[in-house]
Amino acid sequence: MDNTWMLLRSSMHEADAPKGLHRGTVRRVARFARPHWRRLVIFLLLTVVAAFLAVSTPLLAGRVVDVIVSGKGGGTIVVLALIIAGIAIADAGIGLAERWQSAHIGEGLIFDLRRAVFEHVQRMPIAFFTRTRTGALVSRLNNDVIGAQRTFTATLSGLVTNVIQLVLSLAVMITLSWQVTAMALVLLPIFVLPARRIGRKMATLQRAAAEHNAVMTTQMTERFSAPGATLVKLFGRPQVEVDDFAERASKVRDIGVRTAMLTRWFMTSLMLVSALALALVYGLGGWLAVGGELAPGTVVALALLLTRLYTPLTALANVRVDVMTALVSFERIFEVLDIKPMITERPDARTVPDGPASVEFRDVRFAYPAADKVSLASLEEVATLDNRGGEQVLHGVSFRAEPGQMIALVGSSGAGKSTIVSLVPRLYDVDSGSVRLSGVDVRELSFDSVRDVVGVVTQDGHLFHDSIRANLVYARPEATEEEVWDALTRARLGELVRGLPDQLDTVVGERGYRLSGGERQRLTIARLLLARPRVVVLDEATAHLDSESEVAVAEALSDALSGRTSLVIAHRLSTVRAADQILVVEAGEIVERGRHEELLAADGRYADLYRTQFADQPAAA
Repeated sequence: MDNTWMLLRSSMHEADAPKGLHRGTVRRVARFARPHWRRLVIFLLLTVVAAFLAVSTPLLAGRVVDVIVSGKGGGTIVVLALIIAGIAIADAGIGLAERWQSAHIGEGLIFDLRRAVFEHVQRMPIAFFTRTRTGALVSRLNNDVIGAQRTFTATLSGLVTNVIQLVLSLAVMITLSWQVTAMALVLLPIFVLPARRIGRKMATLQRAAAEHNAVMTTQMTERFSAPGATLVKLFGRPQVEVDDFAERASKVRDIGVRTAMLTRWFMTSLMLVSALALALVYGLGGWLAVGGELAPGTVVALALLLTRLYTPLTALANVRVDVMTALVSFERIFEVLDIKPMITERPDARTVPDGPASVEFRDVRFAYPAADKVSLASLEEVATLDNRGGEQVLHGVSFRAEPGQMIALVGSSGAGKSTIVSLVPRLYDVDSGSVRLSGVDVRELSFDSVRDVVGVVTQDGHLFHDSIRANLVYARPEATEEEVWDALTRARLGELVRGLPDQLDTVVGERGYRLSGGERQRLTIARLLLARPRVVVLDEATAHLDSESEVAVAEALSDALSGRTSLVIAHRLSTVRAADQILVVEAGEIVERGRHEELLAADGRYADLYRTQFADQPAAA
């Protein structure tokens, strides 16, 4: 039954077999397999021994029949029976050892591939994550990695076992009776054709089921998240969602029924053909045995060897498909590994000089990378990549923030403020010009050094689905309990956290949704305070908060900014007035700069922004 199902699965793969592969894929697979070569050798040796044992049992069974027919040699029968039992025990032991080796090889390969992909993805720029569908990327880490491993080990062992069994079985059968062997091979096409024909139908059904399952998975992932569930409830369409999901699920159900019936029909057909071939062997072999041309035991041996012949022949007919399927899974993994990280660390990377840090932009020009530089069409689940991108969005931006100074960036939405501040922690690299920390180009600095010096608070205040403690110490794992509580107190959260039943061990939920917006943002500020950066970047940190939460966050930010060099995208008049310098950004350029009073007196673009954005804030200020 297992062999029959493997045959069906191989035939299903044939419908999806790739037309060609990139050169060098096999060589790259070999590099991943090289660390496991000792286990591979042992695994293949065990497979060879198992194949020899599989062929020897029918010969011994035939010998037992001959001894029984002769009516002599009772002791011989006992010896033969003991040998057959010994072979069975040895085969079972070899099977366990073979599984042990294949499990280590397979799981080791999964570990190596997953680690390589995960590590590589961590080095991707933010542009990669803004374009890639998370589900498609996770699929590469799960489905393709496991598919590559399973097909790799199964195909390798299957190829060796089937070749040896086929050669041995065919040689022994021809030796016993070439006439019976020739007649048995006549039915082979009838044995293979059902697998090919039904395999194509099964592949079509499996593709359809996979597509519907993918849509259901996407729907569940989006609707079961806190924002998605909120959207469904707010717009009052839960029944529509249920109906849509049920429609997809019903199609998967119908496909499951058809697949089950096709599988049963296929297996029944193969068992019928096998029975006909067996009848042919018994008929022709029995006729030859009655005529004295064959021994009765030889007929039995031929019948048993028949199963050792048909299964390998059919499996080897699909071996190319199996190999290609395995290589496709590997190639889909290599596609991700071949995306070159746009931001790399130099081998001789430096650290930021000690002491208060300055930030300087020197004639910075920048364009967001085009899709083909950072993504794959298959990861975005589109036919072709969007060819937009590469257009310059920053045009000669220059300014300097001295140690301890606050620089406020103001301007229209889409003017380039967030783009400017994203260059400081090196989320992107400039196309020309330079961004400098304490006089050193950030491209010459180590990643760890930049992370230690620059702290960022964004407007979404992202938190992991973990405890408050884990989210805080993520910024500085060596922080003590006292330091954690100090950061919470300075972020105006100490009293709140102490009032929770689990205090620091309270789980904040997905993206921190168990906390209010203001609490979530103050927790990210506490994380910043715990990290103790010398440079602080605030990217619209209070943009979406109510007035009360905004005041609490602003108080927490006053501690975060105290004594530190800071770049702040300003939304509060108090922030603007406190800034040592205000940069007015429009269309990727700094069009005005100066202090609050100076820019108001100039009655230019800043004065217009002040009247529209800040005129209703005097009381709060």
